[in-house]
Order: sequence, then C-alpha cells, then structure tokens
Amino acid sequence: MNYRALCTDIDGTLLDSRRELSERTIKAIRNLDKQTPVILASSRMPSAMRHLQQELNILHHPLICFNGGYVLSFESGSITPAVINTIQIPATLCLAIVALAHGTSIHVSLYANDDWHAPQMDQWTEKEQRVTKVSAQVTELHPILDNWQMAGTGAHKVMCMGPEEEIFEMATKLEAQFADQIHIYRSKSTYLEIAPKAISKATALELVLRHQFNIDISEVVAFGDNYNDIDMLRAAGLGIAVGNAREEVKAVADEITLNSIEDGVAVAIEKYFL
Repeated sequence: MNYRALCTDIDGTLLDSRRELSERTIKAIRNLDKQTPVILASSRMPSAMRHLQQELNILHHPLICFNGGYVLSFESGSITPAVINTIQIPATLCLAIVALAHGTSIHVSLYANDDWHAPQMDQWTEKEQRVTKVSAQVTELHPILDNWQMAGTGAHKVMCMGPEEEIFEMATKLEAQFADQIHIYRSKSTYLEIAPKAISKATALELVLRHQFNIDISEVVAFGDNYNDIDMLRAAGLGIAVGNAREEVKAVADEITLNSIEDGVAVAIEKYFL
C-alpha cells in the first residue's frame, strides 16, 4: 500500500521520555515528502501543539485539537487558522461538572478555542504548564461559565485532575448522569478528560482529509496509545499502536511499533515512508 498521509497522537505516542520530540522523530518527519500531510491529533489545545509543529516544520498542516472538537486549517501557512469544525460542551453541563467537583480536592480546568481557564495556580496547573508549554489564565470559573451561558457557548474540553480515588469516583458519577452527552476517559489515573459525545479523532481526520486533501482515510497511517485513539486506528488504512499503548488499543491496531520513548513513531515512518 502506498500511504499518502500520517496522523499521530502526541502524549504517550509521539514524545520521548522528556515529553519532547526526539532528534530521530524530528528528522524522520522533516525528511518526508513535502506533499505528505502530517496531522497532529490530540486532546491538547492549539497553542500546546503549534510549537511542536514548528519544530517539525509543519506549521502549514492542519491540527485536530481537543480530540476532534476543534479542527483548524493553516492553508498557505496562514498564522490565523480557518476553523473547519467546532463542537463544545454546553455551559450548563460544564456547570454541572464543576458542581460535582465541589467539596473535593479535584482541580477542574476549562478549555475553549485557544484559552485555558484554571481556578488557581496549584500543582496541577504548574505541571500542565511545564508539559504543554502554555500558560493558564488563572480565574474564577463561574464568571466564565456565566458568560458562556449568555453567549450560548461552552468548553471544547473539561479536565479534572486530582487524587486517584476522587477521580475514579468523579468518573463514575459522570458516567451515571451524562454518558449520553460526553466522552469521559482517564488519560492517567489522576486525570479525567471530558469531551463532547459527538466528536472523535477519526471523524475529525476524515473531515480534514475531505476539506484540504484529496486523500481517503484508507491511505493514512495513524499512531496512538490511548482509548481516544481507538476509533482513529480502526478507521485508518494502517493503525499503529506504540509499544506502551493500552492493551485495548493494541488489540485494534494493525501493527505495534516500539514504545514512544524508543522513537516508535519514527521507526514506523522510516519503514513506510522513507
């Protein structure tokens, strides 16, 4: 099969042990044919992905942010992106999530477009800032939610961070009350990521390919490691799980490469594209 594009998750898939791009990964992607789209698909916000695009020299390629809830095109190298798709969690549902966290030690962050609203500068905010290289807007959440309610908007992502036991309990409550409206998954034992039910990386990838490239999803190699990558790996022509992927992800993958910290994505790119 002559694959014409690749799409990859970031955290746990593309980055090394320092949570950065390795020299081998940068070299592999920079050596690709310039006509080969390289699409980053992540639960991250745009600013947390653009610096990686810059390192890879793919600033003109599209971005799938918030697991497909916010899809951006940077055609012709434009700094200001065109929004291909945007799907948000309504403000009323965000309020309900914040209310469920009240009285616990869970940190709730709200993400919309390219803004990150954090309730305080605590260990969770500081850690995310270090990893994503993005600064949070530290503010009370209720005024933000009130403004969203009046505007009829909401969050592209809600992230809950806290002790493992409380995160488990929070996930259980959300599943019981809102499973028909939101995706709820634990990206780590202490992280709970919440996205609109209507989105996925797979549907976003198909949208990008239709909008910007004359490429079918069967011609794409996709990489992932976590639950939110499963649909994308199934839909792609070749779905590759990194060696450190969850067992459920490996089970649906066509192939398993090395761990992310062993440059698994770069190894597969060298095999299929270079």
